[in-house]
Order: sequence, then structure tokens, then C-alpha cells
Amino acid sequence: MIAIGCDHGGYKLKEEIKKYLEEKEITYKDLGCMNEERVDYPNIAKEVAEEVVNKQCEKGILICRSGIGMSIVANKIKGARCALCHDEFTAKYAKLHNDSNILAIGADAVSTNEAICIVRMWLATEFEGGRHEERIKLIEEIENENMK
Repeated sequence: MIAIGCDHGGYKLKEEIKKYLEEKEITYKDLGCMNEERVDYPNIAKEVAEEVVNKQCEKGILICRSGIGMSIVANKIKGARCALCHDEFTAKYAKLHNDSNILAIGADAVSTNEAICIVRMWLATEFEGGRHEERIKLIEEIENENMK
């Protein structure tokens, strides 16, 4: 199950990504927003990140105009590893090396086709483990020291 959320600037792209997920028979939970009326993205990013961290959903996808705000908020939630990706390369390595559990996309930074390619790559890539596990542990240690 994927938690998906957006702000008003990412609404149209979220709807296209949902179509892709449906075509691939990937289940998702749409946490908003539900139209192009202005919303505060921090609330949606927080909700998606909490769904992932609390294991209600396996992964999350966040969309806003740049992807930056959503990724900043998601990474404030202990256990979230949200990666802002602009292409297939960054999507691949966000999972392969960083075991990201949330993907952020900027709706104004990529086309719909590019966004679908990013989602496809991110979902298809598995965490490599090995030497990267030690780095994930270091991230978790830093998180534990600074996020009570």
C-alpha cells in the first residue's frame, strides 16, 4: 500500500500517478488534497509520512510544485527517509543506496511522463543493503540524538 498526497500545485500530477498505480494494480491510499483549492502542504506531508513510519502504508509519494516543501516536512517525522527525485537516476539511487521510504516529486519540475518514469523506477528498485546499511544506521543514530 502506498500513501499518496499532494498540495493544490501537485493535484493534477497526483491524479495521473494514481492512474498509473491503478493500471499496475498497486494499491494506494489518497490522503489529499482532493482538488486544486489552496491547502497547506505541511499537513498532508506529515500525514503521509506518519502513515509510512507507523507501517499503515509501505511507501509514500508526495507531490507539490517543487517537491521541496513536502520533502522537508516528511523528513521531520522520525523514521521517514523522503527523497526528492527529478529523474530516474535519482529515483534509483534514493532506493538503492538510501532505502528511501517516501518519494517527493515537483510537479513543475518534471512532465507527467517523467514523473511516471520516476515512480516506476523508485517502486522497482530494491535497497542494496551491504555497506549502505551502515549509513542508514548512522542516519538513524543522528535521528535518535536529535528527534525525541
